[in-house]
Amino acid sequence: MPRRARALSVLLAGSLACLLAVPLPGASPRAQPARTAEAVPIPSDIARALPPLAQSGMVSSQEARATRIGVDVLKRGGNAVDAAVAVGFALAVTLPQAGNLGGGGFMLVHLAERNETVAIDYRETAPHAATADMFLGPDGAPDRAASTRGGKAVGVPGTVRGLAEAHRLYGSGKLTLAELIAPAERLAREGIGVEGGLADSLPQVAGMLGRWPSTRAVFFHGDRVLARGETLVQTDLADTLRTIAERGPDAFYTGPIAEKIVDAVRQAGGIMTTDDLAGYRVKRREPVRGTYRGHTIVSMPPPSSGGIHLIEILNVLEGFDLAGMGVGSAQAFHTLAEAMKPAYADRATYLGDPDRVKVPVRGLLAKAYADTIRAQINPERARPADAVRAGDPAPYESDQTTHFSVVDAAGNAVANTYTLNFSYGIGLVAAGTGVLLNNEMDDFSAKPGAQNAYGLVGSDANAVAPGARPLSSMTPTFLFRDGRLLLVTGSPGGSRIITTVLQVIVNLVDFRMNLAQAVDAPRVHHQWRPDVLLAEEGISPDTLALLRAKGHAVKVGPTTGSANSVMRLDDGLLAGAADPRQRSTLADGY
Repeated sequence: MPRRARALSVLLAGSLACLLAVPLPGASPRAQPARTAEAVPIPSDIARALPPLAQSGMVSSQEARATRIGVDVLKRGGNAVDAAVAVGFALAVTLPQAGNLGGGGFMLVHLAERNETVAIDYRETAPHAATADMFLGPDGAPDRAASTRGGKAVGVPGTVRGLAEAHRLYGSGKLTLAELIAPAERLAREGIGVEGGLADSLPQVAGMLGRWPSTRAVFFHGDRVLARGETLVQTDLADTLRTIAERGPDAFYTGPIAEKIVDAVRQAGGIMTTDDLAGYRVKRREPVRGTYRGHTIVSMPPPSSGGIHLIEILNVLEGFDLAGMGVGSAQAFHTLAEAMKPAYADRATYLGDPDRVKVPVRGLLAKAYADTIRAQINPERARPADAVRAGDPAPYESDQTTHFSVVDAAGNAVANTYTLNFSYGIGLVAAGTGVLLNNEMDDFSAKPGAQNAYGLVGSDANAVAPGARPLSSMTPTFLFRDGRLLLVTGSPGGSRIITTVLQVIVNLVDFRMNLAQAVDAPRVHHQWRPDVLLAEEGISPDTLALLRAKGHAVKVGPTTGSANSVMRLDDGLLAGAADPRQRSTLADGY
């Protein structure tokens, strides 16, 4: 792909500075004075990060082989949706930790010619035999094993219908679904080398995978998981992909494949039926929208909590001069954390499946509601979780996951996040299909106030119900400036997805980093409960000490997220960023 040397990096930095230097609105008495557009100092450890550039199309995903398949589709005349569909099927082969046929997710599609953005909800659903108390033990307490490890944990998968529906509605018409599936089938049948993140992950989940004979047949060599340098062949998955290619998505949801999936789920203690699979439908929804310092944010609506709370937090931050606080400063991280906490408290109270409960979307997105939250933030002291409550938005009313981003030459774009929940889901391959099954039912609330595996608190709004879609944090997002698409982003990371996407945007808009720097920079995360500020390795010890002095319970942990992103620059070039936190990521274009 075309690359420019250091002269282009200067152009890139300059174009971003001009594009993103916007005045701060004087929205809050706590707001600090606005800064002019002088350069914001960037820590030396990320200062040299430069994104790859391309002229015609760009794909950024968590796995290099899938990225290259997407770029090849663009070169063959496919549009961004075609490429995204091909990447989605390919990741089911090359990234079994999260890429999938047996899970679900969300896709945002921007159609440049129509200047329209649509949201495709292919989230998993609860089987129709599901009940509100199905994950409670005899003592009335949540049974975490039931919602994460056995057949009851499996939601009705939506990925195959979701990808096929995106292609049917918004594909270029130049490439058939079979042509887009063919590269994935070939990789599954011929085998892929066990390397990178796949090689790292298999030993970590050997115990979970080894519980199921059908899984051992795929991922084990004798009594051990496949080792680095060996070959993973997925013949049953290749046959499933070929069947879908030949007969369309109905072949996954009815007939022999569906029967084998149901048999596997029920033998593991689950309640799914063939009627549940046959009845699965994709939902098209209206994205949520907000503004931040002159930019328009377009993101995923419920049953994702991501878009609402991303915009809610940005609304709060808009009244603070983050740039004036400085990149990586304790004051900036403190302000981010204090804005995050109330959003997660609101998430626990109000969010659920919008087809079942009324979510106060307009109130949560209102700038006036953000003003009330901002007024409670003490710039010198962290608020303990017990002092943070869900607000009242009504007056303003009238995990393992993977994300990829695609932009084509016409300006069409896709932000897609999909998941099995845990890495490898419940670890069960449905015998004869090669399909790993999800454990998304854990994303429901087992009971009001209970925490799920990611520590997120839920309410009756997210209770288990027949056919319901569990709440998610997945946050595929577009950023626009003056009506022009600027950024395509999103991330895996469970509860940390929202704050990962948030900090990519803040790094671009407030700190005027280039895209690679914005993705590389260390992140923090606070989700209200547990009352802990998670900080990535790489943040200065002095900064961490200052945060502790402000009252934060700081916990330094490993890196999180994989914010694979694409950005369109002023001169029309595309910049890509593949998050270096995960092995084998790649941003590439032509």
